[in-house]
Amino acid sequence: MFLSNIRAASRDEDGASAVEYGLLLAGVASLIIAIVFLFGGAVTDLFDNTCDSVATGSSSAMSCQP
Repeated sequence: MFLSNIRAASRDEDGASAVEYGLLLAGVASLIIAIVFLFGGAVTDLFDNTCDSVATGSSSAMSCQP
């Protein structure tokens, strides 16, 4: 009886799929974090340059800084 329960539990793969989804989620999250750190400065510079271009072209005295 006890041995058959252990065999049935070893064939149950619901826990394994949950672990696989967890690993997949951790991989995607780490990829997003890496992209933000790698390209964050470039995106900030792009927005700063765009803001400076808009401020230069406008006639009103507006600031790009919050």
